[in-house]
Amino acid sequence: MADKIGPQGLTPEQLEAYVPALVEGIEAIRQKKESGDLPLLRLPERRDDLPEMHQIADRYRNFFEDVVVLGTGGSSLGGRALYTMADPDKRGLAPRLHIVTNVDPFGFNRVIRHLDRRKTGWIVISKSGGTAETLMQFLSVLPLLRTTLGDARIKEHVTIITEPGDNPLRKLAKEFDLPVLDHDPKVGGRYSVLSVVGLLPTLIAGLDATAVREGAADILNRTLSAKDPLTADPALGAAISVGLNKNAGILAHVMLAYSDRLGSLSRWYRQLWAESLGKKGEGTTPIYGTGPVDQHSQLQLWLDGPADKMFTVLSGPLEEDTENVGPGTVDPVDPTLAKLTGMDYLAGRTLAELMDASRRGTSETLIQHGKPVRRIHFDAINEYALGGIMMHFMLETILSAHLLNVDPFDQPAVEHGKKLTRQYLFDLQN
Repeated sequence: MADKIGPQGLTPEQLEAYVPALVEGIEAIRQKKESGDLPLLRLPERRDDLPEMHQIADRYRNFFEDVVVLGTGGSSLGGRALYTMADPDKRGLAPRLHIVTNVDPFGFNRVIRHLDRRKTGWIVISKSGGTAETLMQFLSVLPLLRTTLGDARIKEHVTIITEPGDNPLRKLAKEFDLPVLDHDPKVGGRYSVLSVVGLLPTLIAGLDATAVREGAADILNRTLSAKDPLTADPALGAAISVGLNKNAGILAHVMLAYSDRLGSLSRWYRQLWAESLGKKGEGTTPIYGTGPVDQHSQLQLWLDGPADKMFTVLSGPLEEDTENVGPGTVDPVDPTLAKLTGMDYLAGRTLAELMDASRRGTSETLIQHGKPVRRIHFDAINEYALGGIMMHFMLETILSAHLLNVDPFDQPAVEHGKKLTRQYLFDLQN
């Protein structure tokens, strides 16, 4: 990963001012890892839980043509980011994975109505076991499963992931004798991608869960062993983000992904950053962008609008877009056709080359206009790389929270909206 900050960036002195707090923050992370107080820091080195995950994943892969993951927020965004990264042609005989995150009836029914329920497996994820959206999803599907399979066979098609204790989801599991996997109560949903929450769908998709954790462990160990925190990318990222907010009036962080395979990573990051840091008047607004699409819809604002944004540009290798050339894939542009259009510069060029040229052109334009830009390039988009970058962003978020003096693991303001939702549904009964 490489950081490049444009003219609107920070001075060395401004960055150095955060070093003492970063040293303190990294030491706090080290102590929590050693004590086990923050279990997510132990996940990268864990292997004892993988055999059970492999066993369940193998059963889903062998018996089902489709697998539906029901969840919302942190219960689904991490798994989706890993799954989207995968090349469908390299996953073998993996079932089709449908990660359903919303309760919009049109989208939900569009997925459900076309499934053969006799050949479909279900994974239901809610940390608390009482997430209204996830329970509504499952309660809506359950009658269909009872009709198609019968109560005795539902357990062969459904796996529940929730924390221990008495909660609504476990009550349903007990009633229908459904298998339950424990969600660690000390691992928040938005930090759960390295746990069974993110890795079980990853394994079902035919991906390497061990490599995901190995990539995460590499970044964690590098950060904890850094003698100078500014040489550790997550700590440097935290100093830059907070420093730009406090010293340059940066209020928003645009993550611009120049790869469809990295788009869901940006959406996962959006929740992680917003829900962890948006407290006590602190935090910056994360914005997801797609390159080069949003060059046509947002770039005018970014360049000539309020100077209140920093940018992270994500990109991957060109060859991964062209390595599987064959029947049904596109070739470089025919020079004759390019000349016919009057756009000779497209002659012999590929979609990947246009994508990369757009990335470079947009990045340099933003920098030349004085915008702070960080560029992160992946030599390969694979499990190891995604595990590493996800750990990077989790550590960057935790250290940013330390600099801002907020708790990165709670979300007190969200609870009020949940209470009102429950009240409105209750009112409909009266």
